[in-house]
Amino acid sequence: MARERREIRRIESAAARQVTFSKRRRGLFKKAEELGVLCDADVALVVFSSTGKLSQFASSSMDEVIDKYSTHSKNLGKSQEKPALDLNVEHSKYNSLNEQLAEASLHLRHMRGEELGGMSVGELQQMEKDLETGLQRVLSTKDQQFMQQISDLQQKGTQLAEENMRLRNQMPQVPTAGMMAVAGTENVVTEDVLSSESVMTAVHSGSSQDNDDGSDISLKLALPWK
Repeated sequence: MARERREIRRIESAAARQVTFSKRRRGLFKKAEELGVLCDADVALVVFSSTGKLSQFASSSMDEVIDKYSTHSKNLGKSQEKPALDLNVEHSKYNSLNEQLAEASLHLRHMRGEELGGMSVGELQQMEKDLETGLQRVLSTKDQQFMQQISDLQQKGTQLAEENMRLRNQMPQVPTAGMMAVAGTENVVTEDVLSSESVMTAVHSGSSQDNDDGSDISLKLALPWK
């Protein structure tokens, strides 16, 4: 026959309630002890009776378990509050960065000469001074870069001149050989010119003497064709 399931409700009789409390308390403490031993867990159990009497059980030390519980509860509370706090901080940073970006954009437009209608005379004068100061810095930086480039080119020219002198010192015979070759060429040209002039002189000098014999030579050459 199946055991009838009793309804869980408050026991009206005080004596019966006290007896049930004592039995169930011992069973509850026994289960807590078994849990601590079998599972190597820190177990603490606190029970107050209807009359206010305290009954407790701890697998190790009640104070240690309570301290551990308190620390865990505090850390859990901080972890739950941290996302909301971080979100507020990030939102504040976002707003601050937006304001800085808007100010920087407006200042840039002012520097470009845009949206100047809302500025006072003092602000315009201050902006003029800032622009003049910036222009002077730009010109100074440009002059420095020009001077640096000129110095680099001069240094490079000096290095090239030194390298050219070093190469000349390493090849001292090359210019002499070149000059000798040029002189020899001039002598050959002079001799050729003299020879040509001699031939022309001889031709002109003999042309008058051979003029009378020209007809005979022509006849002699013409005879074989007859």
